[in-house]
Formats: sequence, structure tokens, C-alpha cells
Amino acid sequence: MAGTYKKGDVVTGKVAGIQPYGAFIALDKNTQGLVHISEITYGFVKDVNNYLSVGQEVTVKVLDVDEQAGKISLSIRALQEQPPASRREERPRRSLQDRIDERDADGFNTLRDKLQDWIRQSGQ
Repeated sequence: MAGTYKKGDVVTGKVAGIQPYGAFIALDKNTQGLVHISEITYGFVKDVNNYLSVGQEVTVKVLDVDEQAGKISLSIRALQEQPPASRREERPRRSLQDRIDERDADGFNTLRDKLQDWIRQSGQ
């Protein structure tokens, strides 16, 4: 590794191996980095194999280089354009009190009236 790759570099490599948590990318003969499953593309990735295959050439961005551990973190997603956020239809928010249907209040009144009946019945 020896300082060949720096954070922010954009390089091309080949997929050397695929694991459930990501893909190992061979950057050169002696250097591999990992593209974590969360850095493959925007959105949810259930299976790395649906996006990458061993031997495939990919362009990646170097996210981090840990010289001491000998690890390089890579991203494919960082080179993609972020899709627009899905916009939910804007509705005015109403308080809980506003959402209570007037008919619900009748149910509470009935319960109050029934309670009086139940008290009378239990005394007999």
C-alpha cells in the first residue's frame, strides 16, 4: 500500500471477491480494498451479487486508508448521482384532538352512563 492511495482518489479496479457484507476490489497486484454493501449504490442492497460479479471492472472512490491496519475503504455509490428523494404528498398535520371523530365522544358518554347502571346493579 505504502501511501499509493489517498482519501478522495478515484481509481479503477477489478472485483476480486464477494461476501455478504461487500466486495473486495483489487486495485493493483498487491492492494485490495473493500466496498461495503452500503457503498455499492443508493437504496437497499440485499445481495451484492445482484450488482457486482467477480472479475468485473469497476471505478471506485477511496473513502479511507488505514495504513496501520492495511485496509482501504472504497465506494461505488460516491461516484453516482444521488437520486431525488421521494416526496410524500404534503398534508397539513393535525393534532390528535383534531383527529378525534365527534362520534367517538358518544362512545365515552355511553360508557359513563353504563358505569352508573353497573354501580346500581352491583349494589343489589
